[in-house]
Amino acid sequence: MDTKFPLDKIRNIGIMAHIDAGKTTITERILYYTGKVHKMGEVHEGSATMDWMPQEKERGITITSAATTLYWKNTRINLVDTPGHVDFTVEVERCLRVLDGAVAVFCAVGGVEPQSETVWHQAEKYGVPRLAFINKMDRVGADFYYVVKMIQDKLAANTIIIQLPWGSEENFQGIIDLIKMKAYSYTIDNLGVNYEEVSIPEDLRESADEYHHKMIEGLAEIDEKIMEDYLKGEETSPSEIKSAIRRLTIKNKAVPVLCGSALKNKGIQLLLDAIIYYLPSPLDVPPIKGIDPLTEKGISRLTEEKESLSSLVFKIMTDPYIGKLSFVRVYSGILKSSSYIYNPTKDVKERVNRLVLIHADHRKDVLEISAGNLGAIIGLKKSTTGDTLCDLKHPIILESIKFPEPVISIAIEPKGKAEQDKMALALDKLAEEDPTFRRTYNLETGQTIISGMGELHLEIIVDRLLREFKVEGNIGKPQVAYKETIEKSAQARGKFIRQSGGRGQYGDVVLEVDSYKEENFKFINRIIGGAIPKEYIPAIKEGVKEAMLSGVLANYPVINIKVTLLDGSYHPVDSSEIAFKIAASMAFQECMKKAQPILLEPIMEVDIVTPEEYLGSLISNISARRAKIEGIETKAQVKIITAYVPLAEMFGYATTLRSISQGRATFTMQFLCYDKVPANIAKEILI
Repeated sequence: MDTKFPLDKIRNIGIMAHIDAGKTTITERILYYTGKVHKMGEVHEGSATMDWMPQEKERGITITSAATTLYWKNTRINLVDTPGHVDFTVEVERCLRVLDGAVAVFCAVGGVEPQSETVWHQAEKYGVPRLAFINKMDRVGADFYYVVKMIQDKLAANTIIIQLPWGSEENFQGIIDLIKMKAYSYTIDNLGVNYEEVSIPEDLRESADEYHHKMIEGLAEIDEKIMEDYLKGEETSPSEIKSAIRRLTIKNKAVPVLCGSALKNKGIQLLLDAIIYYLPSPLDVPPIKGIDPLTEKGISRLTEEKESLSSLVFKIMTDPYIGKLSFVRVYSGILKSSSYIYNPTKDVKERVNRLVLIHADHRKDVLEISAGNLGAIIGLKKSTTGDTLCDLKHPIILESIKFPEPVISIAIEPKGKAEQDKMALALDKLAEEDPTFRRTYNLETGQTIISGMGELHLEIIVDRLLREFKVEGNIGKPQVAYKETIEKSAQARGKFIRQSGGRGQYGDVVLEVDSYKEENFKFINRIIGGAIPKEYIPAIKEGVKEAMLSGVLANYPVINIKVTLLDGSYHPVDSSEIAFKIAASMAFQECMKKAQPILLEPIMEVDIVTPEEYLGSLISNISARRAKIEGIETKAQVKIITAYVPLAEMFGYATTLRSISQGRATFTMQFLCYDKVPANIAKEILI
């Protein structure tokens, strides 16, 4: 292990933002300037180092969080590049749970976008200190000051502007440092490796002085040391300003704002400097808190190697060559290769076969991972995301990670019998990797239903099944589990007679069917006397139950029905259980045809949580889906719509909802009851 890096020289950081704000491009530049790679990868070319999955290269988006370890100015940085698409929000959630700091990237044109809000609130939830980096200053329409205002208004952030852009759009040529009151020109070379420190241009001097003064005023309001200098009228030195910004950032009282253009290689080295100067080391964060599983009392561990081991599994990844990789954050003690550790979450002992440091999809073997670092374990069998790994003699359970429930499902079937086991194994591995992915088996349709956070999420899952796990399958949207029932009563006779030379078959049954709301099925025997011997009655009931599995309209199961056995006859030699079973089935089918059969559909109770500005559009959209609006209530700053909607109308709703609300509304859905399908809709289903 790198013992030359003390804890105060380590930074565990994540890069987070809305999709297409430039996170991965920034990461690629960081890798290049720190010497981790010798050629910059580009997202739009599919050559980004951190977007290593084939699906990421093709789509030009980040799907899974990728980790790497790099070095800058004698500091070790464990860096995680997270996805920006709303379907993969869980990747951001689980990374922020274990990181000490984050860089929030904003597009200089788009500003604070919907997913920017989501990831910002996730960071707030875990108390993660942040820097704000306004990227794409070279783009047409770039407006640094407007984006800063948006960060203040929409995210309620106390911004401290420490850099100003030198020009914008095609005239963006450098950065003004408000702490040193110097300018950095990036006109020397195209790769941005070399840049020069120059005096602030005269036309920008007034603006720089104004914002330098605002920076000092902003710091003086919340930092006593700066306040003292300010009141005395003394000049605050750059080192004192940096110390104050660091203190306030770590306490989450301020967010330093930087700018640049990752694509045009401007401002990344200064961002790296800011990561080291202002974001916390493992020593700057509070001791990790947990629960003693034996006494259930709260305990904490300091970030020290001499403490007992405590670590958290924050991500699982399946590698086709080496098996399961468990990503861990070590909070205290030392995690050693070839040792045994305890998982108190599942009460199992695990062996650490190998330890590795991660660089995207490459691994470097190490003998140990000490407190304050990130790494991965190869060889864990039972541990999953959110589990604690600790010392057997000193157990502790750390707070786990909570994951949202899936909101969309599709059906998948193996193409042949040989593929069935292969598919089950692959789905198990994918579910282990991704806590927001679920798989269930629908007994009624015989389909495997896979559920996830959105259509893109499931598209990626299916793509991985076909490519990575080589599973051949038929994909479609889930079948709606329609049912059939009747609206009036009817009687019918079922007679089964078969002569085949020897002993024949004889069964004769008269049934009456009625609609029955109390339960799905009720059977009444009204036979008086010996029209049908008692021993055949159970066979008649069984025949009716089997016939109910397939209705007369479209072979859907029949529910909410009462069947009465009225009459019948038997043959002393030819009658048998099977004959009466078949006769009962025939009588039931005939009754169904006469009793005005109708189609029923599942109705879901849907709760939609939305900002008020989207209320009208969402009510209009859900009403068009045959919804019955039950109520609208106000809670804090949002509106909650409760509606009863047919399941058939809810496919694709997650995407529509995000589109209407710019990703800011959410919904939950649960089964409520079965109800009659309107005649015009039933006609289409039964074609």
